[in-house]
Amino acid sequence: MLLCRFVQLRPILGRIRNIEPILNLRTIQTSQDNAGLPYLKQDVKDELVRDLENILGPENVSQSRSVRIQHGQDEGPHKGLPPDLVVWPASTQEVSEVCKNMEEISAIYNQDFCAVVQPGVTREGLNQALKAEGLWFPVDPGANASICGMCATGASGTNAVRYGTIKENVLNLEVVLADGRIIQTAGIGARPNKSAAGYNLSSLMVGSEGTLGIITSATVRLHAVPETIAAAVISFPTPQDAVDAVVATLQCSVSMARIEFLDEVQMMACNKYSGLDYPQTPHLFLEFHGSQSEVEAQTEFVKDICSQFNGGEFKWALQQEDRTRLWTARHRAYYANIALRPGCRSVTTDVCVPISALPEMIRTTKQDIDDQGLLGPMVGHVGDGNFHTMLLFDPENQEEKIKCKDVANRMARKALALGGTCTGEHGIGLGKIDLLREQFGEDGISMMRSIKQSLDPLNLMNPGKVFI
Repeated sequence: MLLCRFVQLRPILGRIRNIEPILNLRTIQTSQDNAGLPYLKQDVKDELVRDLENILGPENVSQSRSVRIQHGQDEGPHKGLPPDLVVWPASTQEVSEVCKNMEEISAIYNQDFCAVVQPGVTREGLNQALKAEGLWFPVDPGANASICGMCATGASGTNAVRYGTIKENVLNLEVVLADGRIIQTAGIGARPNKSAAGYNLSSLMVGSEGTLGIITSATVRLHAVPETIAAAVISFPTPQDAVDAVVATLQCSVSMARIEFLDEVQMMACNKYSGLDYPQTPHLFLEFHGSQSEVEAQTEFVKDICSQFNGGEFKWALQQEDRTRLWTARHRAYYANIALRPGCRSVTTDVCVPISALPEMIRTTKQDIDDQGLLGPMVGHVGDGNFHTMLLFDPENQEEKIKCKDVANRMARKALALGGTCTGEHGIGLGKIDLLREQFGEDGISMMRSIKQSLDPLNLMNPGKVFI
């Protein structure tokens, strides 16, 4: 079976890219199609189509331009790039045949607190397999993302304040380079908790967004399931009060597991979408992990801090089903926001700043959104200085779209001025290429280009992304 980077599996697998090393690279032509990307030599493409039709049937393999364009566009405001082919597997077996069944948990090392997973394994799938072991994988970006995909995008999420981002939870990666070489970034078969051997290749690949290689296996850090977990929701009269309470909590070194901020617009959206009845004011969603005595002490301490900043009643959730219901509002935030304006699109962006700069960052961003007359719910992992806005616009209203993009750019530049970064976890992709240059300067970008040129001289890996 032959795979190429522009095949797309729908609906089961989503977008499949960067499988180029499976092909003989000399078959790739240097000219480009109307998508602006290198295309496959025709005889190679014909062979690929025949292989896929033999597996799926001709009716489930499409080269139609309209179909390719439809499946090359995601939820973002930037124009998508169509795949060469779209296929519709009808069963797990067909998906397995197309993807060579890369959905396995290769190993779980209980005593070493780590696991080795293939690209198709999701965080929820891994955690389900770990239930009986008393272990879990805590990186939670909200969606049930694949773990290797999370490595490629430098994912973060709600638990980062205590357990770190994906970067802190990767021990080793198996990567296929553009010329077909296969490397393991921490050493062959290695899974140490730390290493001072050679360059840090794992960190180089984490967050590289598919531009340097294809991650085909990840060894990730696991953690013990906490003895006690408690969650709480608390309202505040103003965003400033809520964020000040976060800063005070962190400065007191309270070991929080999650601290999520939802502004009044976000709470209104969540209430409507999820059928909730929270006050439409800024809220903090909190979670505490530890022994029973630790959790009790933490919650009382944080409750006292919040009361000093005009916090309202603590709404508790101790049982698993209650905590799940409480966090449902947070995890459905994107869909809740889109539902505020049927037919709208979103400029979804994020920044990350030092904790001390967080109140000013949120205050100026909210003011800018209001000044422009935009609808932009705000939600964030404020425990590590990271927050997101979803700036909604009518796709037929070009002026409104430009306003949203301008607010996003000012938000990023304000973060840079405060000693932060133009993106905490959304990556660069297409929308923040210029901002990356402002953050790193020409010399920094030049170094990145040198790395890209060294590992991918033909620019086969996710071309046109991160920097030009």
